[in-house]
Amino acid sequence: MKTIAVLTSGGDAPGMNAAVRAVVRTACENGIRVLGVIRGYHGLINGDFVEMDLRSVSDIIHRGGTKLYSARSTEFATEEGMQKAIRTCKEHGIEGVVVIGGDGSFRGARDLSERGIPCVGIPGTIDNDIACCDYTIGYDTCLNTIMECVDRVRDTTESHDRCTVVEVMGRRAGYLALNAGIAVGATAILIPEIEFDIQKDVIERMKRTQLANKKHFLIVVAEGVGVDVTELSKQIEAATGVETRACILGHIQRGGTPTVQDRVMATRMGHYAVKELLMKNIGNRVVATQKGEIVDFDIFEALNMKKSIDKDLYQIAMEVSI
Repeated sequence: MKTIAVLTSGGDAPGMNAAVRAVVRTACENGIRVLGVIRGYHGLINGDFVEMDLRSVSDIIHRGGTKLYSARSTEFATEEGMQKAIRTCKEHGIEGVVVIGGDGSFRGARDLSERGIPCVGIPGTIDNDIACCDYTIGYDTCLNTIMECVDRVRDTTESHDRCTVVEVMGRRAGYLALNAGIAVGATAILIPEIEFDIQKDVIERMKRTQLANKKHFLIVVAEGVGVDVTELSKQIEAATGVETRACILGHIQRGGTPTVQDRVMATRMGHYAVKELLMKNIGNRVVATQKGEIVDFDIFEALNMKKSIDKDLYQIAMEVSI
């Protein structure tokens, strides 16, 4: 391929810039022209491109967010919008596209691939919910952000003998809540993959730990469980007598300087997408990690995979948090 494009789509994730940097530099070092697409599929439709070279990605590896910006495009979800994007790609000589994002972004890549524009997906999402992939870019940074925030909240929680109910991201997946909950020593963890009963799994656990002279509590809740944490806090306080507050971390979880793991993984994935796939005229793939190795899957196969939570890890969390 002589010309490729790279875009970031969906929710931003720390490490996306490191992936963009790796894509651009690998391509440039191998004589391939790179166009950066501004604001995802919206920019692909409208030809909002910037020429990228070795220096255009200098000093971005340590930055959160995405240099190329991100947006969700309702127009691209239509056949007319996709055809516009395809025409724009052909007009600019784009022979392949690297898409950095989550499963929604990959569905767009799949649709382009079906229509003759080879795409390679790189998993960039804090939720770690891409089924074909053990680890997604941004996950480690997000976990560390949650841990640091909850550690600070704990100071107040402990000082006042309170319970704090912390809501973390994870609309359809509980990986953040489960692992962060273990890291902060949460008394209870509520995730969408495992059924729960507030009375049994939260209130009775708190009462049990009270008998062991514990006076402050942390409850970690994934946003995808459908529980109003403010109402849950009132329910806990009424049932236990422990003053309880809700804390919704929100979009602070998305930002910040990416960790070493996210920078290295993003670099490996970006390099692989160009060197091992597009340079060999291979498209319609998703780059993934399996047991620490970089691999790739057919994009259609990847989207049909299902990812399950580690129930053994959840059981460990329940046994060590009393």
